[in-house]
Amino acid sequence: MIEKIYVEEGIKKVRLNEYFRNELERAGYGGMEIKRTPMGTQITVKVEKPGMIIGKDGRRIKRLTDEILHRQELDNPQIDVQPIEVPELNAQLMANRLAKLIERGWHFRRAGRSTLQRIIDRGALGCEIIMSGKLKGPRGRMEKMVEGYIKHCGSIAEEIVDRGYAIAKKKAGVIGVLVWIVAPGSNVPDIFRMNVKVVDEKGEKEEEKKATEEEKERKANNGHI
Repeated sequence: MIEKIYVEEGIKKVRLNEYFRNELERAGYGGMEIKRTPMGTQITVKVEKPGMIIGKDGRRIKRLTDEILHRQELDNPQIDVQPIEVPELNAQLMANRLAKLIERGWHFRRAGRSTLQRIIDRGALGCEIIMSGKLKGPRGRMEKMVEGYIKHCGSIAEEIVDRGYAIAKKKAGVIGVLVWIVAPGSNVPDIFRMNVKVVDEKGEKEEEKKATEEEKERKANNGHI
């Protein structure tokens, strides 16, 4: 029974994410977060251009809220719009942009490398881009581009890796685009820090003994003078 509830909640979240992706495409949709509160459901929507969502006198955001109520997806939804400070470090937004480049006729390798370079240039610790589908020819294939540090599994991957997914619609078929980004300043536990000081306990003791002997000799010389 509990598993069924989790599945239903996951389906609702996917449907709501697709709805926002289609409705807020021009505003630079970059993902959402859902949080349950005693007063209802708070939906935090991340966009590049918040003014396009709020609209004049908040009319558009009210229309979005009414549409979600009409769909009966969530109870008493409250939409909070948050701006994206650095668009190149938002995985969903970059996945959408990469999909649009492919739809416009860019070669998938050129579009992928350009997107990867833009993300790394903004200071990302790592980035991985996966494109799959009918990239070249009638048969489907996959292309992967990786640079920097990427964590694929474990609880730390859920904390530091931002994921985004989009679909590029071509005449030959659809192409799935997956973007993973590790933002700068992320707490990465398994990276060796080059500025770590390696302590040699035996060497330190010898240096302390030598310094003590030099200090005694200096005091003895001063006493003779």
